[in-house]
Amino acid sequence: MPPVPSSPPSAPARPAAAPTTVLPIIVAVSSAHLLNDTIQSLLPALYPVLKDELHLTFAQVGLITLAFQLTASILQPFVGLYTDRRPQPFSLAAGMVFTLCGVVLLAFAHTFTLVLLAAALIGFGSSIFHPEASRVARLASGGRHGFAQSLFQVGGNAGSALGPLLAALVIAQRSQSHVAWFALLPLIGFLLLLRVGAWYRDRLAALHRQSAGHRPTPSSPLSPRRVVAAIAILVVLIFSKYFYLACLGSYYTFYLISTFHVSVPHAQLLLFLFLAAVAAGTIIGGPVGDRIGRKAVIWVSILGTAPFALLLPHVNLFWCAGLTVIIGVILASAFSAILVYAQELVPNRVGLVSGLFFGFAFGMGGIGSAVLGRLADQTSITFVFQICAFLPLLGLLTAWLPDVGRRSAA
Repeated sequence: MPPVPSSPPSAPARPAAAPTTVLPIIVAVSSAHLLNDTIQSLLPALYPVLKDELHLTFAQVGLITLAFQLTASILQPFVGLYTDRRPQPFSLAAGMVFTLCGVVLLAFAHTFTLVLLAAALIGFGSSIFHPEASRVARLASGGRHGFAQSLFQVGGNAGSALGPLLAALVIAQRSQSHVAWFALLPLIGFLLLLRVGAWYRDRLAALHRQSAGHRPTPSSPLSPRRVVAAIAILVVLIFSKYFYLACLGSYYTFYLISTFHVSVPHAQLLLFLFLAAVAAGTIIGGPVGDRIGRKAVIWVSILGTAPFALLLPHVNLFWCAGLTVIIGVILASAFSAILVYAQELVPNRVGLVSGLFFGFAFGMGGIGSAVLGRLADQTSITFVFQICAFLPLLGLLTAWLPDVGRRSAA
């Protein structure tokens, strides 16, 4: 006897409409990323003020960085894993509340312990924000995953460059208490992310209705063993990228002053040009990856940096400035491609993958800065630049990455 249909016969189901890119949502999470990372970059810019007002040692300054890095990097994969299982649409806004509390506490902290707590709160807010915001950008991408991740990431790069500039304008001439003005940034971010959370909640409800039908659960195109091997290679590539960025971001001005005897304002201007190039490279990498494939972008962005990096320590000031702009554009295109490639390897663990790679990137940036600073103390800034020039050669490992399709699925 034929089975009885569970519902009355009806017209054939229409094919699902092609997803569309929800640009306002991507712009909103990118703007929130800018606000979040502005606060993050404000913290180290405030170190001289904190050191003077609270009479801190350099070891205590290092512990502040450690408190921030531990909560900002180590917690991200766990946050991502939890939200993969139980998505929290308004966790983005909640993360901004932790950041807001950290900023207010930082403005009025008169003991070292309170400064550590403030740094940890800012890091905790960041660890909540990044995995879920990356997932929202992917959901709103309409299949243009690289474009969405690049636009999301460029907000963070802009914030990282903006934080020290705002700190110089508002704090350096005054005092620690003026940090309270920066509480406006997470407050704006909170209001912005409430609207994003409402969209995210509705989108999750729509996906749940689709999954109640016959929508298949996404699965990896590779075996678990190959996925683990590919993720390990991507982690090494992130290491090479962020150690080299730590070299340029933390010590480029010292290198310029030591090697070419330029003034501090001149060195800071050249650093700004490098950071602007990083922002440009970030927005370029994702859309190019959508067209030609993530692996091709990873090849070019990591290994393609090598000849310019190897040449950098041996040129004059003009070519040094030009090469760092080229390096910034090429190297910065890597992260969005690496992140989306990893998300395609493990499509049902977007939060975990995002948290793992954002957290590892933060951790490598912090560790790289500390390790290279120690090496510079024992040798010289020039030697550090000569050694770090070989890091992009690790891009050769891209040859062992499996092909997961030239384009992401639309």
